[in-house]
Formats: sequence, C-alpha cells, structure tokens
Amino acid sequence: MTRTVPGRTDHVVVVGAGLAGLSAALHLLGAGRRVTVVEREALPGGRAGRRELGGYHLDTGPTVLTMPDLADEAFAAVGERLRDRVELLPLHPAYRACFADGTALDVHTDADAMEAEVEGFAGAREAAGYRRLRDWLGRLYAVQLRRFIDANFDSPLGLLTPDLARLAALGGFGRLDARIGRFLTDERLKRVFTFQALYAGVAPARALAAYAVIAYMDTVAGVYFPRGGMHALPRAMAEAAVDAGADLRLGRDVTRLERSGTRVTAVVTEHERIPCDAVVLTPDLPVAHRLLGRRPRRPLALRHAPSAVVLHAGTTRTWPHLAHHTLSFGAAWRGTFDELTRSGTLMTDPSLLITRPTAHDPALAPEGRHLHYVLAPCPNTDIGPGARAWNDLAPRYRDRLLATLERRGLTGIAAAVEQECLVTPADWTAQGHAAGTPFSVAHTFAQTGPFRPRNLVGGTDNAVLAGCGTTPGVGVPTVVLSGKLAAARITGTRARPAAARSARR
Repeated sequence: MTRTVPGRTDHVVVVGAGLAGLSAALHLLGAGRRVTVVEREALPGGRAGRRELGGYHLDTGPTVLTMPDLADEAFAAVGERLRDRVELLPLHPAYRACFADGTALDVHTDADAMEAEVEGFAGAREAAGYRRLRDWLGRLYAVQLRRFIDANFDSPLGLLTPDLARLAALGGFGRLDARIGRFLTDERLKRVFTFQALYAGVAPARALAAYAVIAYMDTVAGVYFPRGGMHALPRAMAEAAVDAGADLRLGRDVTRLERSGTRVTAVVTEHERIPCDAVVLTPDLPVAHRLLGRRPRRPLALRHAPSAVVLHAGTTRTWPHLAHHTLSFGAAWRGTFDELTRSGTLMTDPSLLITRPTAHDPALAPEGRHLHYVLAPCPNTDIGPGARAWNDLAPRYRDRLLATLERRGLTGIAAAVEQECLVTPADWTAQGHAAGTPFSVAHTFAQTGPFRPRNLVGGTDNAVLAGCGTTPGVGVPTVVLSGKLAAARITGTRARPAAARSARR
C-alpha cells in the first residue's frame, strides 16, 4: 500500500493547467473532490501552449502524440472519451527518416508495412531482426507499464517485485545501443530505434535498455495528430474538467502558499487567496520548491536533459519530401551525443526533427501557406552556453539552421519564411525551466523510478508534485500519467491501468 495524503482532502487546488495538472484535475474530479485549477497563462496547456503569429497557429510545446489511451483514461475518470472531444489522426508514416547518405526510410507502426519497408531498405536479414525487435519492445512495455511507469514509489524497495526479474531477463538493465544492436546491424536503422534516448536526456550508449519503451510508443503503438494541433488536447481536457465541475482560473500567477504547521492551507495569487485541503504543484521543480520553501536533499545534484532550439517558420511553400514528422540525421551520431551531454557544445553536424502540421491540418496556416517546426537539440545551460549567451547566439544559430536545411533539400527555405519565432534556452529559462531546458531532469539510473524526485513532499503533509520533473518522467504519455499518480496520492484510489482497458476493447 503506497502512502497517501493524510487528513481532509475535500478541496484540492491544482497549480498549473498543463497536461499533468489537467490530468490530475480530471482524476480528482472523478474521485469526488472539489477542484480549483490555477494557471498563470491566459490559456490552458502549460508547455503544450498555443501562440498566434500572423495567421499561423503555433504549438509551443510537444508536437508528437503517442499512447492516447493514457490521456483517454483521464477523460474516462469523469465519464467522457477523448475521441468525443478531439479528432485524432493516425500518422502514416509515423516518421520519415532521412540520412546523410541520401537514403530515406518511412517508419510505419503497422508490423507488415514496416517489415516490408525495412526489407526494401536494408535487406531480409534486417527485416527479420525488426520483427524480433518489435516483439521484444512489446514485452518490455508490458512489463514496465504496470510496475515501473504507472506506479507510485515510496522507496527503492518498491522495485522488488517479480516484474523486476522479468525486466532483467529482458535485458532492461543493459545499454540501449547494445541491446538494439542484437536485433539490427544497419547503423541507420539503429538510429531510428535509439534516437528517443534524447527524450530521456541520455546518450543511447549510456541509456538503460529499459528506455527502449519510448521507441515502443513511437514505432509500435502509433503516432497521432490532434486536429487543431497538439494544443487541442489540453484545451479539451480543460473543457472536460470545467464541465465536470472544476473551477478553472486562468491568468493567475501563484505567488505563495499559506501553511499551518505541516499543511498547506491556502494558495495565494496576486488576485486572491484560495483555501484548500491539499495542493498539486505542477511547475518545474525549482518553482515548486520555492513555493514550498524547501528543497529536498539529495546526495548528488540533479542532472538535466539537453535543451532545444525551436524554429517556428510560417512559409509560402513546402517541400514534397517532408512527412508530417521528418527526422533529418547528420552523418555524426556518437559525437553528437557527446556534444549535447558532455562537452556542452552546439551540434557540429546536427540531427533535427522537422514537423509539418499543415500536412494534416491546413487550417493552422493562412490559405496557401505552410507551417514548419524545426527542433534542434542543444546543450542545457548547466554545461553549454548560458541564457545570456543565447541572446547573442540566437540570430547566428538561426542562420546556421536554415543553411543546414537548405543543404538537406529544403531549397529556398530562407526566402520562403514570412513569419517566424525562434525559441532558445534563454526563453526556456525565462519560463522558469531549470538549466534552460523544457525536458527537465534527465533519466539517468540515479534519477529514474524511485530515485527520481518523488511526488510526495517531505515536511509538507498535503502537497503532491506532478509533471515531467517527478514520477514517472518526461514526455506527453508519462506527464499525463504523473497527474494520475498525483491524484492517487490524494484519493488513495487507482483507475484501471490503460493497458488493461485497451485489451478489453
């Protein structure tokens, strides 16, 4: 039995209307709690926000949606269904991978389609390896979801279950790069199934093989696009929460928490004082710790994931070889991860994620125009250029990105840009993200599972954390789960796991 918040929990204030906060709110409402959600921005969404720029509708955060069943679980808590509020478009291909040698591979989530694609790309032996890899990824996910991802931990002893032995038998405690290499020998294919380690903030050669579970989400479970952009998801979650009785207060910045002994008694904004019986805090860890007035002690300082530069470009044209999501790999690989996680230098031969949301929703741009997001990983400000340095670096790096894209087939892109927005670690820092990264605490072994900053707060009886800095970690599916886990700390109840619900459909 995991620990829960003691005492009265009738009225819960959720600080932050991002995916974690909205998930927590829906699960709390479903358990009969009265919920107030306080958000500093004028719109819900948090990192998954929205910006309007000259007729273009920009998603300010994640562009990839996987595992929608986990979000559907939050809607189900209040008797609703995600698909009744959001039109989800499955992406085929999920990604297009373009390599420095001029070859390209469409990444399909359908097993037969992907096997045929791999065989045509790299031969029958690699296609057979893909089939074995796909089977292994499915078994890895099944073992991890129940005990290691969708789970609250009170101590490392919570790992001691039969599933730990099953995870070890599957090779989950080996290295990601080496384990994928048991199935695939083509270096290009190996990149397709290991680049996800960047989400975890660790190089594939050092990441636990258990993190191949992210590749399962990307390459097996399917990639989706919500019509209206990724912001359509938190917008729908907020609407469902309000319809279920939540009090949603936007444009309210929380300035402090009132306490009585070890309990938070009220959340205070510049506008009002909101009494509460419990509080869920979803801001990045430094902001949450400031509000709580204490920072947990850890034997080692937290290590943060790499950051990213994002160029949002509204253009007068597009390029036919771009899919909805295109992975543009440079020739360098291991050296690139060293630059991002060790030396702290900008990528000399960048690998980029290019997203073209207007491929499936032209309404996100003015008629006849196109929207492209270019995400370039970069070092965080702890090991790379600081936030101030980015004020000078930004214009030059923007030009470097466009020149790289030009060389990789996006001919005339600089001239085609009519509206743009460049986001750098300086912007992430200004938003309160530690180390200038939106990807929070890296998933090293010492910062994973029960070793990650926990969602219960020492010294405060009725405060719970949610979001990518706590359990279970970074990424849209896990952040949504973090809200569910935070709610469970307050209600003492657990919804049926999403995997079980999916199996019964």
